[in-house]
Amino acid sequence: QVKLVESGGGLVQAGGSLGLSCALSGNIRSSDIMGWYRQAPGKQRELVAKFTSSGSTYYADSVKGRFTISRDNAKNTVYLQMNNLKPEDTAVYYCNCFAWLLRRDYWGQGTQVTVSS
Repeated sequence: QVKLVESGGGLVQAGGSLGLSCALSGNIRSSDIMGWYRQAPGKQRELVAKFTSSGSTYYADSVKGRFTISRDNAKNTVYLQMNNLKPEDTAVYYCNCFAWLLRRDYWGQGTQVTVSS
């Protein structure tokens, strides 16, 4: 079992920045893949950024150059730094842990990010 707790969402004006954190606890393995997803009202949940199985990073085209995913393994924490935010980035952001060996997804409760124009 893995537990994820996000923090750091809020309201920001377009062009501003926000940082999200995801604290993980439980049975975390080195093979687990961490990432961030988001879901806007009326839309499907979409991948924003993640660490690949090789340890590199992947970003959705819509956030490339603006968002940065990082992690602190000692603290079991994953971060998402979001710069130059746009109104279309407004969504609930979810931290995800894909337990590769179990083929199972774990999700946080989500944190709201609202970007005003």
